Amino acid sequence: MSEAIKTDVLIIGAGPVGLFGVFELGLLDIKCHLVDILDKVGGQCAELYPEKPIYDIPAIPKISAQGLVDQLMEQIKPFGPQFHLGEMVETIERIGEPLFKVTTDRGKVFETKLVVIAAGGGSFQPKRPPIPGIEAYEGTSVHYSVRKMDAFKDKKILIVGGGDSALDWTLNLAPIAKHLTLLHRRQEFRAAPDSVNKMTAMLNEGAIDFVMGQVTGLEGANGQITAANVKGSDGSTFHVACDAMLPFFGLTMKLGPVANWGLKLNEDVIPVSTETFETSEPGIFAIGDINTYPGKLKLILSGFHEVALMSQKAHRYVYPDKRLTFQYTTSSTNLQKKLGVA
Repeated sequence: MSEAIKTDVLIIGAGPVGLFGVFELGLLDIKCHLVDILDKVGGQCAELYPEKPIYDIPAIPKISAQGLVDQLMEQIKPFGPQFHLGEMVETIERIGEPLFKVTTDRGKVFETKLVVIAAGGGSFQPKRPPIPGIEAYEGTSVHYSVRKMDAFKDKKILIVGGGDSALDWTLNLAPIAKHLTLLHRRQEFRAAPDSVNKMTAMLNEGAIDFVMGQVTGLEGANGQITAANVKGSDGSTFHVACDAMLPFFGLTMKLGPVANWGLKLNEDVIPVSTETFETSEPGIFAIGDINTYPGKLKLILSGFHEVALMSQKAHRYVYPDKRLTFQYTTSSTNLQKKLGVA
């Protein structure tokens, strides 16, 4: 267990609403750390549909999901948020009024005055492909994410899938792998065109192999895979030798450990006050798709509104003896100095 990291606010979830939380809290001199189970910021926008156009952000007629994330990251630069990616919050324990001890699945510990849950519909969990007996190899030679590339050095890698994750890791792992095979059930890919072009170039150069088909079974022992049984698109069956397999079949949303944090829940979402967006536990807030209240709309712009009101109550907790004077960024020299535009 590591030494506790101390902060004013711990934001759980680094999607658009969590990122905007950094901005609104930062204007009030409240420092933030963020934890996200994904290995990148942006939540669903970055992981599931980075190129999907968004049309309902005020004053921006059209922007890609990844473009919105990039703009939010630029907007919060002045406040220096600290990100802890590839980690999942497991426990939240109240140790003061207000003060919480928060631990992650990687043994990281935070002491934070407030907790803001911005976890979308919950934590992302990889979809397990329907391959008999795959559980015996998970975490040893079958992996749903890459946390350390060096772990795959000189491996015979089989990557299964046709989306951005499959193509991205094909491009990144091929140079360090002993051999890499990409397997997809068809020739068309759902990934960014640039990634497809780069993968095709590697294929033409003989740097990787590509196979069309579906994995029907695995061979190996004691958690170590040695080959995948494949049914080809033409109905033939064959083996692909490998000692590491990375299936990328997308993600599902699960409430996960949130259900064990002692909060009042309503059908896997968290009821909140519409004045402060505080949960049933004082000092713990919920913003974005994870919360519910009368008239709730699951929109990014609604989450931005929730952030603004949440921040006002957060200030009262963090600075109980300090009077909060409402200011506009358009006219406040103080706020403009914080943003570096004065």
